[in-house]
Amino acid sequence: MPPKPLDYELVNENVKKAQYAVRGELYLRATELQNEGKKIIFLNIGNPHALGQRPLTFPRQVVALCQASFLLDDPNVGLLFPADAISRAKHYLSMTSGGLGAYSDSRGLPGVRKEVAGIIERRDGYPSHPELICLTDDAGKAVMQILQTIIRGQGDGVLVPIPQYPLYSATIALFGGTLVPYYLEETANWGLDINEIRRSVSQARYKGITVRAMVIINPGNHTSQCLSEANLREVLRYSYQENLVLPGDEVYQQSIYQDERPFISAKKVLMDMGPPISKELRLVSFHTVSKGYWGECGQRGGYYELTNIPPETVDEIYKVASIYLSPNVPAQIFMGLMVNPPKPGDISYDQFVRESKGILESLRRRARLMTDGFNNCRNVVCNFSEGAMYSFPRIRLPPRAIEAAQQARKAPDVFYCLKLLEVTGISTVPGPGFGQKEGEFHLRATILPAEENMPAIMDSFKKFNDEFMDQYEDHRDLFKDVISSL
Repeated sequence: MPPKPLDYELVNENVKKAQYAVRGELYLRATELQNEGKKIIFLNIGNPHALGQRPLTFPRQVVALCQASFLLDDPNVGLLFPADAISRAKHYLSMTSGGLGAYSDSRGLPGVRKEVAGIIERRDGYPSHPELICLTDDAGKAVMQILQTIIRGQGDGVLVPIPQYPLYSATIALFGGTLVPYYLEETANWGLDINEIRRSVSQARYKGITVRAMVIINPGNHTSQCLSEANLREVLRYSYQENLVLPGDEVYQQSIYQDERPFISAKKVLMDMGPPISKELRLVSFHTVSKGYWGECGQRGGYYELTNIPPETVDEIYKVASIYLSPNVPAQIFMGLMVNPPKPGDISYDQFVRESKGILESLRRRARLMTDGFNNCRNVVCNFSEGAMYSFPRIRLPPRAIEAAQQARKAPDVFYCLKLLEVTGISTVPGPGFGQKEGEFHLRATILPAEENMPAIMDSFKKFNDEFMDQYEDHRDLFKDVISSL
């Protein structure tokens, strides 16, 4: 009997190639253990509210009123909601043609796009046009729409930083393109080396690949570094010289945990550089309500802004967006509230500032707690998380542990992370899911657990790690190393 459609052998080969480690083998095993009654600490994904972060009050009040708009007709509504939340709900409902249950324009509500353009102008000091902004179901959908427009087939390559966020490798695979890796330098706090980018492009071109775009992620996901203005200038200049589109993933721009390198948008640096580059380099910038002190992952709100994209191509991108009819309308309102929060003098302003600053300051402390915790462990080194919401420590695995992993038919850091999960219930993501240099081993953990729980989590990790090293280190070899160093 011939195979039937959706039998495995007839499944799209691009789907088979796509991998998404954040919810891969470790996550599935963690879910099994949780179903068996084991307490699991899910550090595998940046999911703030699932790990105890409280939603900001004001945006939830506004969206609640938009969802249950009949409450606005209740004479007692002012007893339950502050006047500025009521006013803002009416403001957003006036933008819709039938409330939150109706489709919007495929690019999103024009009024919200105008608010997004306004904050970009205030942030960068340069004009932003609502017609060049598209609201989406989170930044992931935005990335997919743009990569789908760029990639024409397997011969087209996209430069992606390694370690990388697997959204990019999976999406490039789905659309039949080729990922062209450029390695970040761990010993320079995951810095970006332009010579490494040149090497990677030359190698790709030698293989016949047409490199069409270069992804930057700033702050890094999941390496959590913040790019300096000088670094951004290098990248922009190189992209211009090589005729590359620059997708700029800036979804962690509100999550900065140090003062030495504040977030600077790629668009601001580009405009500061002046013509001809500021008028010719093609840039697409992404943002979301899922990260930072908002953490509204389940709401799926995002946007992208197009810079120096030809009008005919803008029309084609709009067509891609139109296939999905409309982005999530409640999420669009969350986006409007993120870019246009309460202002000084508003009833809800003090509470909003208190809540948002409290979350951000706690995240800064948690970033330090996790970094220090990893660096206090034997054979573990970890750069400080300058931004975003992850730590990406390097694990120096002993040869016997690598041999044991090979016998178990596992990558060494997968073997380590599975053992960590089984013993402690801590669910992480091993390095192979993000890419890493040959012979190096890492794991990713989010800094999002409640601050009061962080010391116990890191103590549990240290206890496991030290016992793991005791089990697999060959102390005779260690003794020889000590003698030889004398």
